[in-house]
Amino acid sequence: MTCASDKSATPQPDELTAPVKRTPVVCQTMVDVRREIDRVDREIVAILAERQNYIAQAGHIKGSRDAVRDEARIEDVVTKVRAEAICQGAHPDLAETMYRPMIDWCIAYEFTVFDAKRLVEPTK
Repeated sequence: MTCASDKSATPQPDELTAPVKRTPVVCQTMVDVRREIDRVDREIVAILAERQNYIAQAGHIKGSRDAVRDEARIEDVVTKVRAEAICQGAHPDLAETMYRPMIDWCIAYEFTVFDAKRLVEPTK
């Protein structure tokens, strides 16, 4: 399996900014563990905000409402996420369990962006 974080592989266009594989800090106390979890949670939220911005851009770019929910793309994302989870040392079921509801939320959000765009665009 080739991981997006594997620097020795020839990068594909969508892998040019591959994530760096992280080594968790070794904690000695629960205070240390909680501090690191809080740090990771802040990073996750920042990345979610970035992802949400791209979802909004997709809602503005797509030309038809039917294009918002793309089943093939959903399965492609889940497949890539499961593979990257394995590469990063996370359980692929955890990644998929987190991603599927997030994808559903993102699709609903993209519909609101798409529909709002139609309200402000002049009719042709």
